[in-house]
Amino acid sequence: MNEHIDKLLDIAIFQTLAFFSVAVLALIVFLSLFECVTRYSAWDEIKRGNVSVALAVSGKILGICNIFRFAIMSSEGDTIYASFLWAGFGFVLLLIAYFIYEFLTPVFRIDEEIARDNRAVGLISMIISIALSYVIGASIP
Repeated sequence: MNEHIDKLLDIAIFQTLAFFSVAVLALIVFLSLFECVTRYSAWDEIKRGNVSVALAVSGKILGICNIFRFAIMSSEGDTIYASFLWAGFGFVLLLIAYFIYEFLTPVFRIDEEIARDNRAVGLISMIISIALSYVIGASIP
């Protein structure tokens, strides 16, 4: 079965569809996991017009997709399996960075400030996710 799939993935259009499909599914899963660790419902807050949450979620989306980009383009990413593993590892690092960010700001709680629509905190959260995705992605062999 895997041999048939691997042969199919040798065709560029199928490879693109496979990477796209896996990336979209992983993005949904990873955003759901982020939703579990935050103290607010991101999509409810976005629906209410909370710009801070939109900025934070946008940073996460861009960060996750950027890590996928590096994983697909790496020498280790010649298979969809390897790309997914590296992207998953990169996501775990982004999640750890989120907890470190929360830990390093003891004077206020990041989640509470974002939920209160503190746009400065939402912007910094977005920038941290994007910036670290470049660092994580560049380190993928």
